[in-house]
Amino acid sequence: MPQTRGRFITVEGIEGAGKSTCLTFMRDRLIQAGRAVLVTREPGGTALGEELRALLLGHRQEGMGEDAELLLMFAARAEHLAQKILPALARGDDVLCDRFTDATYAYQGAGRGIARERIAAMENWVQKGLRPDLTLLLDLPVERGLERAGKRSTPDRFESETVRFFQLVRQGYLDLAEAEPDRIKRIDASQPLVEVERQLAQVIDAYPEYDKVEFG
Repeated sequence: MPQTRGRFITVEGIEGAGKSTCLTFMRDRLIQAGRAVLVTREPGGTALGEELRALLLGHRQEGMGEDAELLLMFAARAEHLAQKILPALARGDDVLCDRFTDATYAYQGAGRGIARERIAAMENWVQKGLRPDLTLLLDLPVERGLERAGKRSTPDRFESETVRFFQLVRQGYLDLAEAEPDRIKRIDASQPLVEVERQLAQVIDAYPEYDKVEFG
């Protein structure tokens, strides 16, 4: 008998886009609708993933090469999928994830200049065809996002990058959204919070259930 699965929903955006606040709103909205929800993040989500996150975001490895960065991202993702994401989806839970592979295409691809084909090869190997069902892209101008991010904490290794880097990352995200409009929904994150939440609610409430989706 076919087994139903949960929905895999991701939230993307540059620094300062308000992902944490929006994740809380989305979690509460889904729970109110009667869904069981796992909230997690990338890189991270598991004990190994959090250790890799510390290496990737911290300043101890300032000279980290682009290839090493990409491989560490996918190492954390492989563990995350095996230990958290796939089991939750198999239980029928919705998974709400702060960043996933779209971030790799935006940051390591558009930002660092790693060829899309190399990232796609890693994606196919690690994810075995699994992709988010819905992605919310919180979009706002780079300067405004960095201004917000600078007020909340000391910049991490990525937040310390140049404005030009983040302009490339943002454009990378927008290119992804243009290429996959059915999956990736752009949210204007430059608006007041109440308006951002209205946009999020509109997308989430219109998204279908997965009562008849086969899994595994």
